Amino acid sequence: MPNIAHQRLDCTVGCPVEGVLEIIGGKWKGVILYHLLDETLRFNEIRRRLPGITQRMLTNQLRELEASGIVFRQVYAEVPPKVEYSLTSKGKTLAPVIRAMELWGRENLLPQAEAATSR
Repeated sequence: MPNIAHQRLDCTVGCPVEGVLEIIGGKWKGVILYHLLDETLRFNEIRRRLPGITQRMLTNQLRELEASGIVFRQVYAEVPPKVEYSLTSKGKTLAPVIRAMELWGRENLLPQAEAATSR
């Protein structure tokens, strides 16, 4: 589990939010979770969906999500090794949060992007 600044999450109103952002915050974790919402994916499938991420960054982000109990990493004893990633039951509880962010983005970011390109 990541090192959260506050050990007790009830110290102030913002602490539970801080704890969540420590686990799923950052540029890539929310997007990784979004792609894992509906399906299990192999490492390279995730990487293809995130063309701006480096292999090292994706590896680190997946390891952190796995350490937090959000993502499950399944390794198959094959040559070459086959590794699949999926959400754990704990990770699946984030689906409403990820879907709400998707909806907010569609309603608040896409219209702005479309308006900017039509100028």
